[in-house]
Amino acid sequence: MRTLAALGILTALLSIVVISPTFAEKQQSVTEIIPIDDSLALEKTTLTMNIPSNNKLPFGFVEGKITNAAVEYPVIIQIYKGNDAYHFAQTDVKADGSYEYRFRVLDSNSDRTIKIFEGDYTVKIFKVVNLSTTVKSA
Repeated sequence: MRTLAALGILTALLSIVVISPTFAEKQQSVTEIIPIDDSLALEKTTLTMNIPSNNKLPFGFVEGKITNAAVEYPVIIQIYKGNDAYHFAQTDVKADGSYEYRFRVLDSNSDRTIKIFEGDYTVKIFKVVNLSTTVKSA
């Protein structure tokens, strides 16, 4: 029985990975750069996330890659429903500049399913990046 449940969860997770790129390509996002000092800036990306009412997948995730990530700064993820804070998290940036954060969308307890996320949300992703420097020629 546990093997069957584990197989179901694995299948659902693989479905998210397969569905996610298409979903992400359709999303409109806005990115702004906010300087911190001469060498660092905060890159803020805002996008909309929709979890349909007929969703059957247990997890969602936020992922990306930072080409000029500042070392030792985590990615901060803020999810809002309307103007209300709904879920905040942070995740580490890997050596290749990639990051991923998984969160539960549905929770099942016996015969009862709880929808943790449903509807439209605003997602704000904050990354600390290195500002490019210009090289002066001699």
